[in-house]
Amino acid sequence: MGSFIGHVLPGIAFYVFGLWHLFNNTKLHFQNKASFTTSAWFPTSRLRYLELILIIIGSSISVSMELFIGPRKHQPFDADGTIPSNHLRNFEHSSISMYFATYGILAILLDKSVQGSTLGDNNIANRMNSHLHDHVQGLTLLAASMCFGLELFSFHFHSTDHMGVEGQYHLLLQIVVVVSFATTLISVGLPGSFLVSYVRSVSIMCQGGWFIVMGYMLWTPELVPKGCMIHREDGHEIVRCSGEESLERAKSLVNIFFSWFLIGFTIGAILFYVGMVNCYSPKYYNNEITTGASAAYCCLPTKQEGCDEFEGEPLEHHIELQKKTRFVVGVACEGGNGVSNSKPMDDPKMEAIYAE
Repeated sequence: MGSFIGHVLPGIAFYVFGLWHLFNNTKLHFQNKASFTTSAWFPTSRLRYLELILIIIGSSISVSMELFIGPRKHQPFDADGTIPSNHLRNFEHSSISMYFATYGILAILLDKSVQGSTLGDNNIANRMNSHLHDHVQGLTLLAASMCFGLELFSFHFHSTDHMGVEGQYHLLLQIVVVVSFATTLISVGLPGSFLVSYVRSVSIMCQGGWFIVMGYMLWTPELVPKGCMIHREDGHEIVRCSGEESLERAKSLVNIFFSWFLIGFTIGAILFYVGMVNCYSPKYYNNEITTGASAAYCCLPTKQEGCDEFEGEPLEHHIELQKKTRFVVGVACEGGNGVSNSKPMDDPKMEAIYAE
């Protein structure tokens, strides 16, 4: 991971998975507005565990690169079997990848436990299966939160120099990882919160974007701040500055760039949601109105209910008018005083109104 490729490739992976989660959580929100429940991962139609399999494969490749392919001797240990100082970061990076590989395996095992438990077709068995599914989802989210927690731990106590430019990049990265860790942990208790799942997905994308930025800014000589150069130390390329003033200037530039980076991601996240609203909200909204699923129109008053402003107009006119205006909340007029209350479609009073 301590190289251009070692940051850009994981960054692309984080970004793609974050975008995948952002898309699926938003689409799921529009499909199930009243009963939205987030998920730690999302199956595909052809291969259910594609996301988890890719995480396991990618993490395994990363561990192999850090411990067996990258080192000159193709193994990270000294002759006496100890870990040399210049390979400590390799073990730290590979540990992060091991976390995610372990998460992928546990997520598959948890899902298999639900898939293999067929308790029957009666109502009691269905409820038991539903509770089991909720517990598995919570445990999977907990395992995912531990990944981000351990990632935060590794970066916070990273053996890489925390005082230099690279340390400043890692310090700001920890802010994003904290958001991923916190929102994933909160989702265990609040799986129905769309906003929490949305922020979590955006933070995963943000991690990927910042990894890519680190890869380019720390290992492209033309992008190194003025007064700093790329030096090779202990087999690794590190940015070093000529003096304290150059170092402080470089850190300030990193901070400024990070603020612009967050502004750009915030704008992108909002525009993505607006685009999803335009694409999916009308589709599923109209389906709800057409099928009557969880849709109750506004008060359809009659003369007997005291709504004088509707006198002389047929009831069917109001029904069609409210379908066109897409009112979804049921409202009942009480004594013509303008007070409104929510009324579901199965309310006897509403059914009597429709029956007239």
